[in-house]
This record gives sequence, structure tokens and C-alpha cells, in this order.
Amino acid sequence: MAVEKDIFEEYHALRRELDEHCARLYALHAPHLNCKAGCDMCCMDFSVLPVEYHAVKEQAGEDVRMGKQPLSEGECPFLVNHQCVIYEARPMICRTQGLPLLFMGEENWELSACELNFTDFDYGEFTEENTFPQDRYNSRLYMLNLKFIESLPGRPYAPNELIPLKRLFEQACSED
Repeated sequence: MAVEKDIFEEYHALRRELDEHCARLYALHAPHLNCKAGCDMCCMDFSVLPVEYHAVKEQAGEDVRMGKQPLSEGECPFLVNHQCVIYEARPMICRTQGLPLLFMGEENWELSACELNFTDFDYGEFTEENTFPQDRYNSRLYMLNLKFIESLPGRPYAPNELIPLKRLFEQACSED
């Protein structure tokens, strides 16, 4: 469908912008980051909005079959031998892991960062300029998701509905 294709193009443009923002922050914080191949402490079965779920599904294609049945609740099925088998298609939340994330909590702004990173960094030195503005990107993703849902026949999803990534793997296995 042309509308869906246009929305996926918007999603990929947003994701490229996010990747560029993350790259600047990774470069800025390089001395404090311990993220490397094989580090998967933050990898879990995230749930994502339908637009992202379907965009990841489209881009990952047959790679979803390379996943594995999770051994425990919350384990990402696409983490195999400490590597993401859908890495290029991974959702936006996975792309921000390790960075200092700034977001609105219940009552005020909160900061989250991996406990393996920034071990010798004064958290008072975090500013809007050197943290990732999670809410800004999530808001744009949410609005894109609304457009996506409205474009689907019968509107099969609720606006706040989230889909676990493991469903991609489960669907691929059930098609065998």
C-alpha cells in the first residue's frame, strides 16, 4: 500500500535522524562508554508501537528466523550468542541503549544511564546538550504511529498499543 510505504519512509527518516543524534552522543561520551560487541545487559524483549513493529518486520525479513526461543521472560529472541541478529533493523529504543537518556518521569525530568557506563562521571555534568532527549523522539514516533494506524483497514490497533518484539519470532516460527 502506498500510504504504508510513505509512512515507513518517514519512520526510516526519523530513525536516521535518531542514529545521527546517537552517533554524536556516542562520540562525545566515548571515554565513559563501555558498550562493545558482546555486551547485552540492556537487551530485552522490548514492546514497540505497531508502526515500528511492522517497519522492523519489513526490514528484518528472513533474519527474524535466525532468532531463538527465549529461555526466560523478557529475554530478547533476537539476541543469539550475545549478538543481535536483526541489528540493522533493530527498533529505536535499542539504538539508544548505553547513552544518558533524559525523559519526563511521573513528576519531573529523570536521567537514566547504563550502570556499566559513566562510572567516573559526575552526573551533575549532564545537560540537555549531552543527553538523549527520549521524549522528543518518542513523541514523533507516536504521532507517526497514529498516522500508520489510521491508514490500516479496520484500524486493528489502539493508539497506545504496544507489541512485544518476540511476536516477530513467534510468527516466523508458526509459518514453518
